[in-house]
Amino acid sequence: MRLRIMTYNIHRAIGVDRRFRPERIVRIAEHHAPDVLLLQEVDEGVPRSRERDLGRDLAEALGFPYFVVGHNVSLRKGRYGNATLSRHPIVRERNIDLTIDSRKRRGCQHTTIEIEKVRGHLHKIDVFNMHLGLLAQERVRQIGMLVRSKEFSDLDPHQPSFVGGDFNDWRLLLHPIFTEVLRFGCVTQKSYSSGGTLRTYPSFSPRGGLDRIYYRGPIRALTARTCRLRLSKVASDHLPVIADFDLH
Repeated sequence: MRLRIMTYNIHRAIGVDRRFRPERIVRIAEHHAPDVLLLQEVDEGVPRSRERDLGRDLAEALGFPYFVVGHNVSLRKGRYGNATLSRHPIVRERNIDLTIDSRKRRGCQHTTIEIEKVRGHLHKIDVFNMHLGLLAQERVRQIGMLVRSKEFSDLDPHQPSFVGGDFNDWRLLLHPIFTEVLRFGCVTQKSYSSGGTLRTYPSFSPRGGLDRIYYRGPIRALTARTCRLRLSKVASDHLPVIADFDLH
């Protein structure tokens, strides 16, 4: 069975032109038609995004019947965090707190998604949608917190699971942790060199591969790419990553 996953830091739907235009995010996501959409920096009730519930609004505009939002940061008015949108039922959800000391609040949203395959057979996948901190030591500690969480430690390594989002990891310091210690594959990284990564930031002239998708279990990675629509260079400060997988 084919599964398309897309991860996108939408920057509150405020583009590099400083305009709030959620319809641009909708158009880009519609073009790629993912089965599971991982979003970061999703506002709810914040004046800068006209106090809209962006997670709900985007899910409705894109026709996703299932969505959940994990809020990480509370502002003077409103809050924001990560959102996971799915074509298939989300049967479990929890927001894992990855905040380090007094630094900016960060989180990873865990969802279990139930996919109906042929002849009514149900297949469950676990998806982790994260947005990590800006400092290298902070990010390493955050991965430690994720690995120790019940949601991650209870994973069966033979069950399909994905970890995606905005890693903020310019120097690939987290890559060996996922690939050599946790035994994940990385669809967005062809080698350990910076030249082997899909570059997503900044959107108008990408130099860093901050947005990634790791996978583990009975999964075959097929393709991965960034969005090539001209609109994506202005819709957010990140480019989205789109990856196709085959679930065995």
